[in-house]
Amino acid sequence: MKVAFQGERGAYSEAAAIAFFGDGIEPVTCPTFDAVFDAVDCGECERGIVPVENSLAGSIHRNYDLLQRHTLSIVGEHIFRVRHCLIAHPGATLTGIRKIISHPQALAQCEGYVDRLGLEREPWYDTAGAVKSLLEEARHDHAAIASRRAAEVYEMQILASGIEDVAANYTRFLALAREPQAPMGASAKTSIAFTLPQGGTTPGSLFRAIGVFAMRDINLTKIESRPTPAETFNYIFYLDFEGSQDEPRCARALDHLREMAPDVRVFGSYQADDTL
Repeated sequence: MKVAFQGERGAYSEAAAIAFFGDGIEPVTCPTFDAVFDAVDCGECERGIVPVENSLAGSIHRNYDLLQRHTLSIVGEHIFRVRHCLIAHPGATLTGIRKIISHPQALAQCEGYVDRLGLEREPWYDTAGAVKSLLEEARHDHAAIASRRAAEVYEMQILASGIEDVAANYTRFLALAREPQAPMGASAKTSIAFTLPQGGTTPGSLFRAIGVFAMRDINLTKIESRPTPAETFNYIFYLDFEGSQDEPRCARALDHLREMAPDVRVFGSYQADDTL
């Protein structure tokens, strides 16, 4: 099965894809998140995987916008523990390193460690791409911050592991497909988006909208708003709730929501990851 992900080989997204789908997949690199959605949309890949939320950095808004733009379905989620490693050429020593390169977010998450080393830092477009550049440009006095898998893919040396400043660093990934899957049971989760008239300026409109879930004892696990590109200061509300869209009480809640929301989009029901 071909699975599209954003980044170079060895990226955290590739590691998450293998952890979720298994070792038998064929990972397909994509330069952008847009390209991941397009690869699944056009049938080039059977599945895609994208990050939507990090426990430290928050939501990745671009992928929420792409969910709204495309007609793909969410068919799974994976909570991935991010462990940063300091990676350099085989034979390199920490005392010989003068610069560390990585994605700005990875550099920020390892800021304390880098500060203690007193080394120069340089932002890079991708964590795995930083390791790839060490190999291609023979930068023996440079090190990169990336995943253990990136070191394995490019046959580089890990100088230190677990260098992130906060150990509880998790990223939530969503698995995408062209066709929906609807699991049932206590561990099912559903993701939707909806809008309200005039951006929800009617007093209590948002309260009434989410109340359709509360009155049926349906637990909400996330709610977030994003501006709509079509209307100034109008908002799309992204919401996750426990349960499958095919369960009677969840189906009734969605029907009730449609009575007050002009647009309701169900992205999919899927098995929730109970890692945390």
